[in-house]
Amino acid sequence: MTEWSSQAEVQLDAEVLLKFTHALMGIYVWEWFLSVDFDWEFITGKRPFRWPIMFYFANRYILFFALIGILISFDTTTKVNCQAIYIFNQLTGNASVGLASINLGLRTLAVYGNSKTLTVILIIAILGHWSLILQAGVLLKAAWSPEANQCIIISTNNTILAATFIYSMVFDLLVFLLNAYKLGSRKGSTSSMGESRLGRLLFGDGLVYFFVAFLSNLLATVFMLLNLNSIMTVIFNIPAAISSTIVACRVVRRLSTFTNEGAEMFNSGARHELRRGSRMRPQILRVTSTGNHHIGSGVHVQIAQETYTHTEAIIEQESPSSNTDVGPNLHYDGKEFKGEPDSYDVEAKAVPL
Repeated sequence: MTEWSSQAEVQLDAEVLLKFTHALMGIYVWEWFLSVDFDWEFITGKRPFRWPIMFYFANRYILFFALIGILISFDTTTKVNCQAIYIFNQLTGNASVGLASINLGLRTLAVYGNSKTLTVILIIAILGHWSLILQAGVLLKAAWSPEANQCIIISTNNTILAATFIYSMVFDLLVFLLNAYKLGSRKGSTSSMGESRLGRLLFGDGLVYFFVAFLSNLLATVFMLLNLNSIMTVIFNIPAAISSTIVACRVVRRLSTFTNEGAEMFNSGARHELRRGSRMRPQILRVTSTGNHHIGSGVHVQIAQETYTHTEAIIEQESPSSNTDVGPNLHYDGKEFKGEPDSYDVEAKAVPL
């Protein structure tokens, strides 16, 4: 049986933590490089800046600086102010966990249509979370050890740190269950959200991200409560912060990319709409069928051109007919136009971008 409190075991665990942290830093930097183009689009103004994106940027870059500080505290061989570095690392590391929870909470509000009741509940929960986060950094003492030639932790209050991660775990479980409930309530529904790719995005991939965030904080909490030794108590804190941040930021990016680029088909009765996000609405084609459904005798075609870059089509069928003729050689079968138009060419009449 392993003697977790022995000096040899603590030393071995410390070496594992050191190598593990370097590997995690590499993973996070790789994730950052893969998605830095998304950040750059906001910086250059290609994407409209909205206030919720502040939490995305804060989450992403606060953790980045936290990891730099952690590596400095591990790798430096020159005497430094260990107390200041460890307070910085503790505060920024815990803040990244809290910001990840905020990002997941904002996505949950989007799923529930910005429900006022849920907004109040999540705000109260977030304020409680941050009341613990802001305490964690001032509850440890560190100093430089000439013998070890590195910073060492003299004392720490694991109670507040454990409470912070337990709170994070419970919060992530709450938003996971809220999203899962919404998914369950959509089953068998004919609503547009339930049948669209947006619905699958929010309730499929998105649900996995919420669960990963919960599991990462659960693992960190379990080892913290086991209290095997000073290293094993915190060995999964950094992985929890990194995994929570990665999945929370991916949720933000996927939904933001969907809003600006994704096309959706919403089916509800006899109404068919192909929509794009608010930024990409350059061209609107509206076809309203009346009378005998022939172009020139009962179909009003309106094309509105705006200065954007992609096309948005909205097709409304007022008649429940599953096979609507719109010309001698062109007909609509309830899903798409088929055949060759004899006198009307949408592309030819559209205003070029």
